[in-house]
Amino acid sequence: MDPSRFDGITNKDLLDGTRVQLKSTKLQKYLRAENGGGTSLLADSSIPSDWETFRLWRINDTYFNLRVLNKQFVGLETQGNKPVAVSNTAGGPETFHIIRNTDDPNRVRFQALNGLFLQAQSETSVTADYAGNATVWEDSDPSVFTIAIVRTLQGEYQITNGYGPDKAPQVLREHWNTYITSEDFKFLSSNNIDGVRIPIGWWIAHDPTPPKPFVGGSLQALDNAFTWAEQYGMKVIVDLHAAQGSQNGNEHSATRDGFQEWGDSYIPDTVAVIDFLAARYANRKGFTAIALLNEPMAPGISLDTLTKYYQAGYEAVRKYTQTAYVILSNRLGPADPTELLSFASTLNRVAIDVHYYNLFWDGFTKMTAQQNIDFIYNSRSNDLRKVTIENGPLSYVGEWTAEWYVQGASTEDYQNFAKAQLEVFGRATFGWAHWAYKCVVPHWSLRWNIENNIIHL
Repeated sequence: MDPSRFDGITNKDLLDGTRVQLKSTKLQKYLRAENGGGTSLLADSSIPSDWETFRLWRINDTYFNLRVLNKQFVGLETQGNKPVAVSNTAGGPETFHIIRNTDDPNRVRFQALNGLFLQAQSETSVTADYAGNATVWEDSDPSVFTIAIVRTLQGEYQITNGYGPDKAPQVLREHWNTYITSEDFKFLSSNNIDGVRIPIGWWIAHDPTPPKPFVGGSLQALDNAFTWAEQYGMKVIVDLHAAQGSQNGNEHSATRDGFQEWGDSYIPDTVAVIDFLAARYANRKGFTAIALLNEPMAPGISLDTLTKYYQAGYEAVRKYTQTAYVILSNRLGPADPTELLSFASTLNRVAIDVHYYNLFWDGFTKMTAQQNIDFIYNSRSNDLRKVTIENGPLSYVGEWTAEWYVQGASTEDYQNFAKAQLEVFGRATFGWAHWAYKCVVPHWSLRWNIENNIIHL
């Protein structure tokens, strides 16, 4: 999605999951949740870290909840005006009106449910009882804080909840109706691409009235994609990219605040989504595979939990089709890339999904163009060989891109980098998929790379 889609949101820098740090202008100290949550708030930190970081839950344009490291919400004590981080749920007492200084929006006040403002009179005295002049923004005012944004999220949860129920449907439907059309499938087919991997979210199974803040319409968009793919003789892989609870905490998993919460308790509902998709598309000519879960993250998700879900998801698919492939994504993070091979070898028509980027690791920032290319031919080739075995599951490079960290790379450098990946990842027995087809960052865009002779197919 084009990031400019977010531009119409009021306070677009304060979306769900935005991580903020709050500094008292009077004390010049950061607000923190003592012990990361479970007790009171203090204003005694000189250097901000995890305890001093709050995650926003957006109620509307100006009202928010604040979630702390241990996942509790900041709110007022049942009796009194002392803010504490003890509640596991967010309601009225945990809701704050954030008022920004018109001249300097990084200077803010927090108005509590009692109508009074949060203030830091001393390092150990943080209360919600300031009733002074809220139009004055002096540094000496104990109710004034500076807000530093340390991380933002831009996923489907953020855009739908950011616009709200009145505007979000219009924005998302315009995107679905214009961003990908039949012309794109024609372009792909004419450039020797024989299949597409389509990421979807769990709420698609509840279309046309999904749980808030999501909006209806994604199911029709997927139906359209099947029609266009079949028109041009292409295959479709349906990829569950966002599971309820978030399997990795990343924005593309539709997390609200970046916490990874998917686990055993979410398995039945997630299997129900797979069942819905398999039932709907099993008899479509273009339906080739379904990916049960994109990029589950270790150690938050254990191997036992993941294989339990994969077994149940596999069985749900097999209720409707014996020929479609079932794709099992390897865990990201500290996990053995071969850990699924034994389990997957007991199943029929399955593939192991691996994602290879020369990004997201500091070591790549120090590599030259040629070193990156050599890394593909050597290390990545060896990585792929480990998950490509005889008489076992197929191997699938479900994501790669032509982008890297090399500064000042020439067109020829990019061409050679893409060529190396095509040669190596072409050995995957189930094929590969480039992330993404369209992107505002040129070298992330397969279409741009083809049109500009970076990628030759």
